[in-house]
Amino acid sequence: MLRYIIWRILAIFPLALMISFIAFILLELAPSDPAEVALRVNEIVPTPEAIEGMRHELGLDKPFFTRYFLWLIAGFQLDFGTSFLTRTPVIQEMLRALPPTLWLASTALFFTIILALPLALWCVAKPQGFTDKSIRFVVFILTAIPNYWLGLLLIWGVAVHLDWLPVSGMLSPQSVILPALALSLGYIGTYLRLLRGTMLNQWHQPYVFYAKARGLPDNLILRRHILRNSLYSSLTALGMSIPKLIAGTVVIENIFAWPGIGRLCISAIFGRDYPMIQAYILLMSLLFLFFNFLMDVIQMMADPRLRR
Repeated sequence: MLRYIIWRILAIFPLALMISFIAFILLELAPSDPAEVALRVNEIVPTPEAIEGMRHELGLDKPFFTRYFLWLIAGFQLDFGTSFLTRTPVIQEMLRALPPTLWLASTALFFTIILALPLALWCVAKPQGFTDKSIRFVVFILTAIPNYWLGLLLIWGVAVHLDWLPVSGMLSPQSVILPALALSLGYIGTYLRLLRGTMLNQWHQPYVFYAKARGLPDNLILRRHILRNSLYSSLTALGMSIPKLIAGTVVIENIFAWPGIGRLCISAIFGRDYPMIQAYILLMSLLFLFFNFLMDVIQMMADPRLRR
């Protein structure tokens, strides 16, 4: 077990370095001079002297690999530079916007779990029945609809027409319900199909025949044994959905005026705030690596078959 954890940690480092290099090289591929962009967004006339001074301030007059290693060393110290738009440290802006995004993503994950699990159990109780087909049809439709359209439909139906919940913003605890629901509906269908398929395969395992031979009812076998063994295969997909939920808030946060990382990213893209864009790409990529590693370790600890 310890050897596996050490091997996985060592395998993460080259991937993280590759991702950091890709994030940094985006600055070189930018169609315009970052120094000129930094001057224009602060309403400073980009004279040759001002551009040269800004290039020196940003370190753009140094060789490429020197700038990359300096940026990488500063990144280990959580120093990703200064935002072109606000002239404040990038890490300060991201830490300010991170808690609302984590709140939104965790609420969406909660909705996904509490809705996908009972619906999957309901489908497996009578497979290929009317209930099973109806639930899968509705979930298929919801999964096929883009989450921004679901967000607009929820705003019109629940917030505007019925006036049950706030339209947008983070004014009250109830404000998170609509964006979290719009974000989670697509994942509900994914995990429902995954759990349903895994649980149907478990029905043919020897331990199920043994439980039936002992006279245990099907509902007890389904809830106590089949569901537990089916969750092992879903752990990796569940872990990868956490960074997906965080990164997938970009559209939802802008629709619902949610002050999170996604909205900050869109502002940085339209304002050509290159340090913010680099930090966002690096942060999201590291989140994918971290949660993938974490779920693999948890799955190995939970399933003794993987430790052989």
